[in-house]
Amino acid sequence: MDKSFKIALVGRPNVGKSALFNRIIKRRSAIVEDIEGITRDRLYAKAELFGKEFEVIDTGGLEQDKTTPFYDEVRAQTLLAIEEADSIVLVVDSKVGVTTLDEEVAKLLHRTKKPVCVAVNKVDNFHGYVEYPYYSLGIEKVVPVSALQGNQVVELLEAALVTYDPKIHTMETDPAIRVAIIGRPNVGKSTLLNEILGDNRVAVSKKAGTTRDSIDARITVDDKPYVFIDTAGIRKKKSESEVVEKFAFMRTQKAIERADVCVLLFDATEGLTAEEKKILRTVELLGKSCLLLANKWDLMKNTRMEHCSLSLRTDCSFSQNLPLVFISAKTGRNLDKVFSEIQKIYDAQTREISTPELNKFMEKTLQMVHPPMIKGKRLRIYYLTQINKAPLVFKLFINKKELMTLSYKRYILNQFREHFAIKGCPVILRLQGKAKRESALT
Repeated sequence: MDKSFKIALVGRPNVGKSALFNRIIKRRSAIVEDIEGITRDRLYAKAELFGKEFEVIDTGGLEQDKTTPFYDEVRAQTLLAIEEADSIVLVVDSKVGVTTLDEEVAKLLHRTKKPVCVAVNKVDNFHGYVEYPYYSLGIEKVVPVSALQGNQVVELLEAALVTYDPKIHTMETDPAIRVAIIGRPNVGKSTLLNEILGDNRVAVSKKAGTTRDSIDARITVDDKPYVFIDTAGIRKKKSESEVVEKFAFMRTQKAIERADVCVLLFDATEGLTAEEKKILRTVELLGKSCLLLANKWDLMKNTRMEHCSLSLRTDCSFSQNLPLVFISAKTGRNLDKVFSEIQKIYDAQTREISTPELNKFMEKTLQMVHPPMIKGKRLRIYYLTQINKAPLVFKLFINKKELMTLSYKRYILNQFREHFAIKGCPVILRLQGKAKRESALT
């Protein structure tokens, strides 16, 4: 059970919630721009103050105008954040003053009966009494801050953590498998995450690009914890003119870097596009494991999975070693298989194989196909040993590196995957040639 203390940052749009969020967690996680409505989903991050560990939740701006894009989705996300928070910070803008929307949000927070404090943001001069007008909101603790400069953020957190109890609120080392859901915009990543969670955690819309930040969501299946990271869709280069989209692309790359397993979701009706192949190359370059999910299978008519799988493998050669599951995020079809495949991949990439076992494998592999002769010389293999896991890295001791052909190295790797039943994760084979004797000193 999650016992971490949670602080939710709420308020109307463009008051600096995301800037304050980034300041508290001491890194740039939420996208910050001088444009209303940048944050749409709930963002979670861990933070610490004077030995007290807690989680901060950034939320989308609450609007008055119901015709605003994603009005219902953003409001629902914010209400869920308020519900699960232990303490709430109402963020307001000192440059604008108290607005009717600030008053409405304050009334909403009063009804929660939870600890609430006001962060009067964008304060440049702390010598006046800029916070006084905000006492009219009926909230006892009002703290002027500057998220940009970091002024009085500590004082704000002390007020928000007033009910923190170290005996109750603990954050232990996270044993969860981190799974990044990646892919093009509008292929169903957020729908998949919501279906897995059984909770509308992420704003979903038919309009492409609803998700702009990386969203972490925790779930336990068969007593095994997982953290799913929903990411912004990676767009084509020509679509990256907007600053927000560039930051979203960076967030996706960061999500891939911190994931244990990546899940590439693509539209089964379209197959793997050039964009998705580029994403796969990024995953490969970062040494990450990957599972392919063909979504929207419910829309495929008179088509067999075997035929689609064969077509996919033929079209994209580097997908040969990646597990493939056909699903429907909308109906929940085959979602139970997703967890079993993720677990298989994780177990494979964290596996430790003893040197005797590896050398038995090498002996069998050499007997089946001997190394080729090159200019009258033959490759000699001495032994194989494991030097790393996640990703799996092995060192192969041989006589001369130049005698190892690309085709024979590929043969060894293919036999290795088949023998040890390893799919979905990279296997790196490093060659160690025999050291040359140093010439004697004269």
